[in-house]
Amino acid sequence: MHSIPSASQAPKIQEAPPVPLHPQPLSSMPSGSSLPQEAASQLARNGPTPVELVKILCHRFHSVVRQLRLRGEHRATLSVEDEVDVQDLLHALLRIQFDDIDTEEWTPSYAEGAPRTTFLLNDNQLAVLVKKTRNGLTAKDLTEQLRIDTERYLTKSRCTSLLCFIYDPDGRIGNPRAFETALTTVNGSLTIGVLIAPK
Repeated sequence: MHSIPSASQAPKIQEAPPVPLHPQPLSSMPSGSSLPQEAASQLARNGPTPVELVKILCHRFHSVVRQLRLRGEHRATLSVEDEVDVQDLLHALLRIQFDDIDTEEWTPSYAEGAPRTTFLLNDNQLAVLVKKTRNGLTAKDLTEQLRIDTERYLTKSRCTSLLCFIYDPDGRIGNPRAFETALTTVNGSLTIGVLIAPK
């Protein structure tokens, strides 16, 4: 069983990428590359999986944020300034693809008393976490947060996939693809995926 490394093992954001967590990272839908032929054929036959649908929305998230800034006549709009804003906008976008969205609010140890919201999709089999980079939040911090999150969702009997969407509008993560690869792994029965956008 492979687990998320401790916080001390992860690098700072602007330095070298994290050490891979798994000798054979998941490659079901790698960022920036095409699907294997067999997987592409299956996708064409069966349509995208819930995880793939969420990934599509996450990849387009920053384009939506930019479009919201372009409203005419000085109309008020949603300004995505912090993690709660990211959660609210992603929640709205998920409504495009999912009729049934459960939310779970909990307060992890790293949150300093502030609750975090997790989206539960596909009959609670898929948990979607939202994080936003900011000044002072390092790759080591993000790795430790994901380790704590993983421990929680390993105990959820129905949860088979955990997807962490990290919104990085300022490009604070120096090598996002390597960071994704390092933290995308399998821990027991739980598949853990990380998606950073924009790149």
